[in-house]
Amino acid sequence: MKLIKLDAIDSTNEFLKGLSSKQDLENFTVVTAENQTKGKGQMGSVWISEAGKNLIMSVFVKDSLSDVSQIYSLNIAVALAVIESLESYNIPELSIKWPNDIMSYNFKIGGLLLENSIKSDGTLSSIIGLGLNINQTNFENLPKASSLAQISKTTFDKEKILLTIMEKLESTIRNLEYDVRSLWESYNGLLFKKGVPMPFKDQSDKNFMGIIQGVSTAGQLQLLLEDDTIAEYSLKEIQMLY
Repeated sequence: MKLIKLDAIDSTNEFLKGLSSKQDLENFTVVTAENQTKGKGQMGSVWISEAGKNLIMSVFVKDSLSDVSQIYSLNIAVALAVIESLESYNIPELSIKWPNDIMSYNFKIGGLLLENSIKSDGTLSSIIGLGLNINQTNFENLPKASSLAQISKTTFDKEKILLTIMEKLESTIRNLEYDVRSLWESYNGLLFKKGVPMPFKDQSDKNFMGIIQGVSTAGQLQLLLEDDTIAEYSLKEIQMLY
């Protein structure tokens, strides 16, 4: 693991993406920043973090899958690596809110953003971005956000958590294709509000009820609807109301 530490940057994902386009990076190269001015979330949303309090990191990963049609398996491997790392710090009631939010109880404590690039020869390289709320305790106007410190009533060593996550991430990704079935089972078992009737809102702002059944191999959320049919939804087609 090669570690690049930055004081402030617009986006660790963008920095690492630019670096990978200019040079042949070592697998599992990591970039961290104390402050990120233009942090990215899913579908162009913004990730806001208090300077110096949280873990902001991006990881360059290459050749993780031989079959790029199974690309969502990489999301699953990363999410599970983060969850298992946090379990080792006794963070309670962890779950994954589809597609890539890390939850404790009903609060978001982290988020993932994977950006994949498939070369002409079929090889895959990925930039894995992770924002994890660690020691921040002020979440004014963010009622659904929390942190490890706020939940556990203690402060944490960010460097130690980074090393724990990277150790688990490397192990999980290197074994991805051998353990893919068990990884999928674990991921589906950790889905936030799975099996619970929940209200959702679609793109036309229409509210409806659904019960999460799981996630398809293409990464779509599978919902059991009130008419007993199963429907699949892509990212941003629906929003859970909780």
